[in-house]
Amino acid sequence: MEYILSPSILSADFARLGEDVKKAADAGAQWIHIDVMDGAFVPNISLGFPVIKSLRKETDKVFDVHLMIEEPGRYIEEFVESGADLITLHAESAKHLHRAIQQVKAAGCKVGVSLNPATPLCALEHILDEIDMVLIMTVNPGYGGQAYIDAMDQKIRDLRKMADERGLDLDIEVDGGVTADNIGHIKECGANIFVAGSAAFNGDIEANVKKLLKAMEE
Repeated sequence: MEYILSPSILSADFARLGEDVKKAADAGAQWIHIDVMDGAFVPNISLGFPVIKSLRKETDKVFDVHLMIEEPGRYIEEFVESGADLITLHAESAKHLHRAIQQVKAAGCKVGVSLNPATPLCALEHILDEIDMVLIMTVNPGYGGQAYIDAMDQKIRDLRKMADERGLDLDIEVDGGVTADNIGHIKECGANIFVAGSAAFNGDIEANVKKLLKAMEE
């Protein structure tokens, strides 16, 4: 199984966004996590197509685009055209989730589905075979800097068991409160892709990323 660090630019310095992304990439981060928030599905607004297009010029790393927006199916083609390599949809935000998944695949992009902390795994029952990744939110979405919700450990374990029982080579991504201190434990629970925001971008980005990667690989 491949283990991947995906630093979240939500915690980067937006006045120096391209520079911060390059620092994270040059330090060894395999993916770049891009949180798109609309102020409706979550109580915050972040960024859109022009910013993603601009960042695409700065690095060839995988753009892991996390859509925290209402009815994401309306904008799939635009996000793919902007440079997304993987698009994650929230199960709670798409009225017709299966249709939105098929839209992403038809646009030539990998697709993930995200679950908020209170959303049960049964929401994945009929679409798990259709997707490349599940993103388990380990905080309530909308803001960076929150603490990891320990109760999500079992949810990650249960999802890995579900995938294994179906014979699926499923990526499990975790987003929220990931640090160098707990990334090893989260890995043991069954996750293999780790989103780190504050732990990556607050302070010395290069040193932070290398510390996270070391802890992830141990």
